[in-house]
Amino acid sequence: MPYVVTRSCCADASCVLACPVNCIHPAPGEPGFGQTEMLYVDPRTCVDCGACTSACPVDALKPHTALTEAEQPFLALNRAYYEAHPHEDRTPMAVVPPQRRIPAGELRVAVVGAGPAGLFAADELLRHPGVTVTVHDRLPTPYGLARAGVAPDHQDTKRVARLFRDIESQPGFSYRLHTEIGRDLSHEDLVRDFHAVVYAVGAATDRRLGIDGEDLPGSASATDFVAWYNGHPDHGADRYALDGERAVVIGNGNVALDVARILTADPDALARTDISDRALAALRAGRVREVVVLGRRGPAEAAFTLPELLALAARDDVDVLVEGRPEDLVLPEDLPEDAGPKAAVLAGLAARTPVPGRRRIVLRFHTRPTRILGDDRVTGLAVEGTGPRAAEGADTIGASLVLRAIGYRARPVPGLPWDAGTGTVPHERGRVAPGVYVTGWIKRGPSGFIGTNRSCARETVSTLLDDLDAGLLTAPAGDAPVGGGHPDAVGLDGWRAIDERERAEGRRQGRPRVKLVDGDELIAAAPHRGRDPPPPPRAARRGVRAGAPPGRDRAPG
Repeated sequence: MPYVVTRSCCADASCVLACPVNCIHPAPGEPGFGQTEMLYVDPRTCVDCGACTSACPVDALKPHTALTEAEQPFLALNRAYYEAHPHEDRTPMAVVPPQRRIPAGELRVAVVGAGPAGLFAADELLRHPGVTVTVHDRLPTPYGLARAGVAPDHQDTKRVARLFRDIESQPGFSYRLHTEIGRDLSHEDLVRDFHAVVYAVGAATDRRLGIDGEDLPGSASATDFVAWYNGHPDHGADRYALDGERAVVIGNGNVALDVARILTADPDALARTDISDRALAALRAGRVREVVVLGRRGPAEAAFTLPELLALAARDDVDVLVEGRPEDLVLPEDLPEDAGPKAAVLAGLAARTPVPGRRRIVLRFHTRPTRILGDDRVTGLAVEGTGPRAAEGADTIGASLVLRAIGYRARPVPGLPWDAGTGTVPHERGRVAPGVYVTGWIKRGPSGFIGTNRSCARETVSTLLDDLDAGLLTAPAGDAPVGGGHPDAVGLDGWRAIDERERAEGRRQGRPRVKLVDGDELIAAAPHRGRDPPPPPRAARRGVRAGAPPGRDRAPG
């Protein structure tokens, strides 16, 4: 088995295109593409050429001889996938649709949101000559959750930023960062200045528990906690109760595991990442020794991915344990394919014996929080059993910090309709109305991985171009956008100046980057402020992204 995917990958399908023998599945056009947690390499047909490694933007593929001990389980996962999905018919990839020919300057699009969803939408649009795209974001920095959501000890996942740099380097692309729609520009300004507006604003808030004590000091959102340790400028001055020995994280998705991992990590190891310096100092001074991760349901319904669980289980500096009886981990039949391997890993964790003196992460299933305890600050959490643990009744977990990690939720977008039940903008294949579109979490809700935004953006852009072909888009009022010229707007040159300053300080300290976490400091680091000139229209479409290494061709459109 020459090559293996070793983590939840971006599903960008670049590796599928690069593979000369079509051995990576599920590929575009096949069941499961864009829905599975990762792609799989067929060991029978891989020819060990290495083309996939050059194409992968997040370095998720490795030769089997280079796997670490912690990555060995991915061999079995890869083999099991092809036992269940043999692909004997060698189903071909989806055929690239005919290229649309758009005259130069014919289509000018505003994208609101510079995270993965917005940048993938820009990339899909810029596949067509004649299109120009201006990406707006209220922050002075782009990349959204790829910058402020991915845990600092997951630097491999953060390598997707290389793909984003390729996208923003294309002719026809420009930024208007530090530009808030509703403050610096209105929805009406965008509709006036562009043929179409694509909203990719994500889901910026979290879901609440709705229990007593939720607003006590020491009770907080995991969403905010993640933003704090990642150096988000909105959360640079936040403070968290790290003076107790136990913290509780409510929820059992990947965010819950991220938070538990960071709280129990060796600060010296975190010091080699791009974690916020303020957060690092607080974690060094903190006293947290144990993190309890609560799941209301059982292991079969756990939302964390198998690669994340395997990575957690492989840690040798922290005890990762499962609380409960072995019979509580037995899964019923007729479950998703990944439930069985998850249960096997969890059963192994349940059998572990704690090592005295180690920090620990305890996974506790079938437990529901009923009240956060404390008078002037959090002192604990009242819980009760569910399912197999219902007979155990009420219990109390002492803790100084309680973080809720039960999901993201979007805010209403001014000027657009809103479905409060789903937390999304109502749409039809991304169309809100001719000329106004949505993509990403504001379109489908907080689900999927970074790469899921690629297929989501592809659908929205296809709908937008259909409307262009049908003559449904209104021409802008002028020859170039006139709004957004406030003096502190940050263009592409400004972002590159911020990026280089952070990287330069990182090189000096032996880190990927040292993030600027103060808003004013970020603006001061962007000397080329103000709106970039309108991007020139593209004369022709290139087959490979500008600046991309050989083999990193585009995913099929």
